[in-house]
Amino acid sequence: MGSEPGDAAGLSPRQRLRRRLLAEREAFAASAEGPAAQAALATQLSAVLAQLEPQCLGLYSAVRSEFNAMVALTIDATTAGLPLALPFSRRVPREMHYRTWDGGALRAVDECGIPASDGAEVVPDVVLAPCVGFTRAGYRLGYGGGYFDRWLAAHPHVTAIGVAWARAEVDVAEFAVQPHDRPLMLVVTERGVVG
Repeated sequence: MGSEPGDAAGLSPRQRLRRRLLAEREAFAASAEGPAAQAALATQLSAVLAQLEPQCLGLYSAVRSEFNAMVALTIDATTAGLPLALPFSRRVPREMHYRTWDGGALRAVDECGIPASDGAEVVPDVVLAPCVGFTRAGYRLGYGGGYFDRWLAAHPHVTAIGVAWARAEVDVAEFAVQPHDRPLMLVVTERGVVG
C-alpha cells in the first residue's frame, strides 16, 4: 500500500472507499439476494475457467463476506482433478507465495491469520484475486496490505482474475490508480465478466 494523505478523521480517500465497500458487501452477503448471487458467480467463474484451462489454479481462503471460490469450485466438474494452490502471507518481510492444496482440510494459518495450506510452494498459472472494489479497467481494491499487487508484479506472466460482487465496481474518479496497483486480466461478478 502506498502512502495516502489522510483527511481530518485520519483516513485517506482509499481507506474511506474500502470501509464503505466492505460495509456494503457485508449487508449484501447477508441479504436475501446473497445465496442467488453466490450461485450465479460460481456459474460465471466456472465458465471463465473452462475457457482458460489453467494448469494450476490459485484460489484464496474467503474471509468476511467474500465469494467462497474454494467451496464453489471444488465441487465443480470444471476444476475436478485440477491442481490447486492457496496463498500464504508473511508479515516480515511482507510477501506472499502460493502453496499446493489437495482440496482437503486446511492445516496451516498464515501470518495474517488466514487459513492456508501446508503444501509445497508453487506458482499457479491462473490466480483468483478477491476484490473489495474494482474498476472497469481491471484495477482492484483489496484490504490494503499490497500482498496480491506485489505477487503479481513479481509474476507478470500469471493470468490474474478478480472475483467480486457486481456492486463493488467503482468509478475511476473514486479510485485513483497508484503506481503499485496491478491490473487484472478481467473481473468476474455474478452478473458476468468485466474487462
